[in-house]
Amino acid sequence: MEQAFLTGLGLAAPAGLNAYLPLLIVAIADRFVGGITLDRPYDILSSNLGIGLLVVLLTIELVVDKIPAIDHLNDLVQSAIRPSAGAYLMMASTVDTGLDPVVALLIGLASAGGVHAVKASARPAVTVTTGGMGNPLVSMVEDGIAATVAILAIAAPIVAMVFLAVALLLAIWAARWVGRRARRRTATSSPP
Repeated sequence: MEQAFLTGLGLAAPAGLNAYLPLLIVAIADRFVGGITLDRPYDILSSNLGIGLLVVLLTIELVVDKIPAIDHLNDLVQSAIRPSAGAYLMMASTVDTGLDPVVALLIGLASAGGVHAVKASARPAVTVTTGGMGNPLVSMVEDGIAATVAILAIAAPIVAMVFLAVALLLAIWAARWVGRRARRRTATSSPP
């Protein structure tokens, strides 16, 4: 149960950065690679239709999340999708563990929702401090973290938790640095 729980948590959290990457990674792992088995009704992800739809949605997400201003609108739209994806992944990963599905749902919602809240609140500061030029780079880093944690959650759940903790500490440090920079920029551009 512990490994399945860590796998679920390791899949739910990165869904807060990009809902479709962990979903597609799980679908591919279930269908082609192994390491995770999706039981009914969650196995719809690894169907032809499920994988095709995830590829299309991921492609859209990868593009719109790199465009300043559009990425903020995307974060608003994703405010319901990312936590839902986290809940789905947590429930799918723990279905045979005896963990109450409602508890799994709440943990997945909280995990992905918390990560999404940090992402959505930090991105405007990146836009302000870099004039939007940093948004594509930050988005690529987020996508890299989401993919890495999701893959590790399936292959080595404990390593995924360590990686997630380090990424969280780095994100907190970066958010503080960006915030200080934005305050300095605002203070120097304000008329006396």
